[in-house]
Amino acid sequence: MQTGTGKSQRRGAAGSLSSSRCFACSPVNERGLHLQYERDEKGAMEAAWIPDADLEGFEGIVHGGIVSTVLDESMAQAVSASGIDALTAELRVRFRQQVSSGQPLHLKGWIEQRNKRMIHAQALLTDAHGVELAHAWSIFLELR
Repeated sequence: MQTGTGKSQRRGAAGSLSSSRCFACSPVNERGLHLQYERDEKGAMEAAWIPDADLEGFEGIVHGGIVSTVLDESMAQAVSASGIDALTAELRVRFRQQVSSGQPLHLKGWIEQRNKRMIHAQALLTDAHGVELAHAWSIFLELR
């Protein structure tokens, strides 16, 4: 299978997508974020994150592309945890406040609904006080 970058996606042993080198969540990707997700009682996926200064776009502010990445990953984790092999087809992010590096943050992603092969998901990025910094909406397309 080809992605938008021309790179092939690898399938795992059970047909699921392999995330062994995932930039966001793989523990073996040296340049990755190493996010560790846990499933909550409602099926949402959550992770703690303290972004490093080397992820900044402007001094003290995490690059918007990195913020988009962690939100996308949070939704992808929720989709994957539900047993669905799917890829992001559409992503929309609303940046509500700047995301500062070096601060403890919380990520949460969940599935809103499913219509045939389309899975609608949302994610939040909040600070240590629960203040929403960014919100994302996506549509994932289930692989055949």
